[in-house]
Amino acid sequence: MANTCIPGCGFHHLALRVRDFDKSYKFYTETLGFRLRTSWGEGDGKVALLDLGDGGCLELFAGRTTEEAQGIFWHVALKVDDVDAAYERAMAAGCEDYRTPREALLGDGDVKIAVRLAFVRGFDGELLEFFCEK
Repeated sequence: MANTCIPGCGFHHLALRVRDFDKSYKFYTETLGFRLRTSWGEGDGKVALLDLGDGGCLELFAGRTTEEAQGIFWHVALKVDDVDAAYERAMAAGCEDYRTPREALLGDGDVKIAVRLAFVRGFDGELLEFFCEK
């Protein structure tokens, strides 16, 4: 059986429920430069759909409680041109270091991908990877 994608299938968005909506919104828009596509609701029902700049989106939901599990996803990898600059901006905004910028060679056998990457923890424990193929 051929391994083919569903026609028209591709990444659209990742949803993240946050404790401090305003703080997270400011980080993703002002620090990382994501643009607001649309928003709706208010209070614990507030939602914002943020465009990453390449057609992919991050959907922020207000109203996360401390009882909700962290780490529903392992990490979000953000494609960037300058890993070091993205990492420094995130750290300056108050993110927690998880892995400083480094070079890596991904893959086994004949197919390897040279990359530069770094990881930070966002304000709700989300793990963000800044990723650039060389």
